[in-house]
Amino acid sequence: MWSDLVVVSAHCPCGLCTALNKIMGWTGRDVESSKLILVPILAVLFVMIGYQYICPAGSNSGDLEDDSPPRLPSKFNFTERDLDRHVEFNIKGDDVIVFLHIQKTGGTTFGRHLVRNIRLEQPCDCKPGQKKCTCHRPGKEESWLFSRFSTGWSCGLHADWTELTNCVPVIMDKKEAQRNKRNFYYITMLRDPVSRYLSEWKHVQRGATWKTALHMCDGRSPTQDELPTCYSGDDWSGVTLTEFMNCPSNLANNRQVRMLADLSLVGCYNLSSMNESQRNHILLSSAMSNLKNMAFYGLTEFQRKTQYLFERTFSLRFIAAFTQINSTRAANVDLSEPVRRRIEELNFLDVQLYEYAKDLFLQRFQFTRQREHQEVRLKRREERPENDFPTTTEDYTSQVARW
Repeated sequence: MWSDLVVVSAHCPCGLCTALNKIMGWTGRDVESSKLILVPILAVLFVMIGYQYICPAGSNSGDLEDDSPPRLPSKFNFTERDLDRHVEFNIKGDDVIVFLHIQKTGGTTFGRHLVRNIRLEQPCDCKPGQKKCTCHRPGKEESWLFSRFSTGWSCGLHADWTELTNCVPVIMDKKEAQRNKRNFYYITMLRDPVSRYLSEWKHVQRGATWKTALHMCDGRSPTQDELPTCYSGDDWSGVTLTEFMNCPSNLANNRQVRMLADLSLVGCYNLSSMNESQRNHILLSSAMSNLKNMAFYGLTEFQRKTQYLFERTFSLRFIAAFTQINSTRAANVDLSEPVRRRIEELNFLDVQLYEYAKDLFLQRFQFTRQREHQEVRLKRREERPENDFPTTTEDYTSQVARW
């Protein structure tokens, strides 16, 4: 038996096979077959150990890696330009971030992050008891942020893409005389359409109306005939979900598409300017295009990824990490399957937009994450001296010694 062990050990470094023979209780007859098993196993171990030194693990990425979905084939043909959204945001120069706040998308929370949670040379000045903060450039009396919590509703309550793109430059010029042309970087938040719709219903049920919104388009607000109200009286308090769904002019329907599209392309709120199918196609295409071309957008369902992408897009860092809150009023609504389908039908444009937005968002995250990992590995290789790399044999031997 001992002679057999010696034979096997001669083919295995550091007496590893000897130890395995003893553990397994192999005799001479078993040893020959054990060689056939051990050789490929040892070869795999050899490669794996060497790989650990040749390709060291990246930095700890925490929750971002843990909740990363598997890479799936995309339905949309996005280019590298679509995925790479890094901008050279110059807070000391002429750049302005414009936040398009769509109702019930987590915009209030995100808006507070913008004024209270970004690490800045000159932080926004937020006084207790006041909703608005002063967000000036370092050393200047000029705003770098156009949002509810900085400039207020200067272009109207929850102004949409059509309103903001026509209004913001004019408002900024009135407030701050400036010779240089400003660069406006538009950002927004989106949410799963069913959850967002239910959240709006619950909000309206509690008395919210947004009736002071202007809905400006092509220089005017819509007429009563173009945009009839869904209720009589001051508000729609106590409205049931069925009543909410049954109002054909309810602005909750496909709100995200309408607020991101260029409404001038479809005659604003005049529904008689073209047939419904053509109007819907133009609205959805416009919303997708505008969303894709924005400097940044986040998704309510992916708070940490939203934080990560914003930070990499603008080269700004938040002080505290974003928190994912899944226990919402919308989540607590008990929906039957027919009612869910009805909501999806009422928001069929938003459903398509969100599918597009989610695909692009996750691809942007994966693209940015992969590029960052590559840059880290390259930097490590450049910083590590040549003699810092152990030879494969030394590495393997040291590992076997530990076994």
